[in-house]
Amino acid sequence: MVDNVVIVGGGTAGWMTASYLKAAFADRISVTLVESGKIGTIGVGEATFSDIRHFFEFLDLREEDWMPACNATYKLAVRFQDWRRPGHHFYHPFEQMRSVKGFPLTDWWLQSGPTDRFDKDCFVMASLCDAGRSPRYLNGSLLEQDFVEGAEEPVGLTMSEHQGKTQFPYAYHFEAALLAKYLTGYSTDRGVRHIVDEVEDVRLDERGWIDHVLTKEHGELHGDLFIDCTGFRGMLLNKALEVPFVSYQDTLPNDSAVALQVPLDMKKVGIRPCTTATTRDAGWIWTIPLFGRIGTGYVYAKDYCTPEEAERTLREFVGPEAAEVEANHIRMRIGRSAQSWKNNCVGIGLTSGFVEPLESTGIFFIHHAIEQLVKHFPAADWRPELRDAYNSAVAHVMDGVREFLVVHYLGAGRDDTQYWKDTKTREVPDALAERIERWKVQLPDSENVFPYYHGLPPYSYMCILLGTGAIPLRPSPALSLTDETAAQKEFAAIRDKARHLVDTLPSQYEYFAAMRGA
Repeated sequence: MVDNVVIVGGGTAGWMTASYLKAAFADRISVTLVESGKIGTIGVGEATFSDIRHFFEFLDLREEDWMPACNATYKLAVRFQDWRRPGHHFYHPFEQMRSVKGFPLTDWWLQSGPTDRFDKDCFVMASLCDAGRSPRYLNGSLLEQDFVEGAEEPVGLTMSEHQGKTQFPYAYHFEAALLAKYLTGYSTDRGVRHIVDEVEDVRLDERGWIDHVLTKEHGELHGDLFIDCTGFRGMLLNKALEVPFVSYQDTLPNDSAVALQVPLDMKKVGIRPCTTATTRDAGWIWTIPLFGRIGTGYVYAKDYCTPEEAERTLREFVGPEAAEVEANHIRMRIGRSAQSWKNNCVGIGLTSGFVEPLESTGIFFIHHAIEQLVKHFPAADWRPELRDAYNSAVAHVMDGVREFLVVHYLGAGRDDTQYWKDTKTREVPDALAERIERWKVQLPDSENVFPYYHGLPPYSYMCILLGTGAIPLRPSPALSLTDETAAQKEFAAIRDKARHLVDTLPSQYEYFAAMRGA
C-alpha cells in the first residue's frame, strides 16, 4: 500500500498538494511536508483560471473563509494593453461564447460587428472590467450569467472533465505567500506533519528509487511516494533522479522577471477586476490588484534587456509609489520536465514545468497536476500505466499552453523593437503553423485547436487573435448568405445586459470591504 507521502518544498505548490491530498484521502494516508525556513515563495503566480474554484470547493472552503486572509480579489478577465498598438486594449474574459444560427458571435462580429471592440460587442465582462465592477452583489448573489449558481452542476469532476460544461464568470487574484500560510493551517489541522528543516541529500535504493531524504536536524525522512515541490531547482526529480528538462526557449524567449509588491490605497485607486498585461520594449508587465496592494512585474528576455534596465522600466511604469519597494529578480526556467513522474517521485509546480506568467497558468498547472495525481494514485504494485497516463496528461497541458502563448506573440501587432520583430520570426511548431493557416479562413473551434486538454477553450484563441490583430481573419463565407437580424439582436442584448450590470453591481472595493465587515 502507498500510504506514506513526503512532500519536499512548501510554497503554493507544496501546501496546495498537502491540503488536497488530505481532503481526498483524510487519515488513510500519512503526509509529511518538509520545507526550508530560508527559501521564500517566488510569488509570481497570484492570478488564476476560473477552474481554481473547484480546488477550494474540494477543500470545502467558502470565499469568506479564505479570501480575506489572502487579500484576494476577483478576476473577470485578462486585459491586454498595447499589444495591437499604443493605447489599445482588449479583454480575454471568463465568459462562454454565444452562438447565433450555429456560428460563434465572433464570426458575426467579423461580418458586421456594431463597433471596433469585439470584446465589448461579444461579451458582458469587458464592460464590467472597464467599470471596475464586482461579479457579485453586496448580498453575495452572482451576477446574471448563463451560469446559474446552485444549479445542477456535476460535482467531483476534474478540470478537464468540467471543460465545456460551464464557464464560471471569474477567477481569483491572491497573495501566494498568504495562501500558502492559510493552507499550512488547513493542512496541519487535518494531520499533515510540518517540518521546517534543510534537506541536505536525497538517497536512492538499489533500484534507483528514492528511499529517503536526509535533513539537517530531523535526520532521515522515509516515504513511499515523494513529491518534489522544490521549484526550479528540481532537487529530487531533476537532480537526484536525473530527469531531463525540455526547454521551450526556442519559441518563448522570456526567461527573466523583476517583481514589486506595491502598497496602495485601493479604496482611492480602485480594484480593477482583471489581470493586466502591458507590453514593453523587451516583454510585458503584469499588474494584479489585491486588497491593499498591487503585485506587478516585468517579464522579459535577458537577451534584449538587462536586469537593471528591467527594474528601471518597472519602477517608471509604477510611479513614485514604487520608490521604497524592494525588487525581487527572478530567473525563470521555461519548459517542462521530460517526465513529471519517475519511479516513486512526482514533481509538482515549477519542478514539473512553467510557461511564463502570461495568462496566469502557474497555479493552474499545480491544480491540474494534483487532480491528476489523485486520479492516478499508485497502488503497491506501482503499475506503470498510471504513471504513463499521468505524464501524458501533464505534458499535454503544458505543450498546449505553450502553443497558446506563442499565438499571443505571433499575433501581436506591436513590432517597433527588435524583441517584438523577432517574436514574429521565431520557429513555430509545425502543427501550430498549420492551425494558424486554417484560422485565417475559419475561426478556432474544438476541431482545430490543440487536440488535448490544456485548459483553454476555442473562444480563448478567438479572443487573442481578434485582439492582437496581426494575423488576418475572415468570417465564414456562409454568413454572407445568412440573415444577420438575430445576430444584431444578440449584440443589442449584450449591450443592454452590460449596461444594466454596470449600473447595479458594486465596485470590487465596495464588495470586499463589505466582506471584511467594513
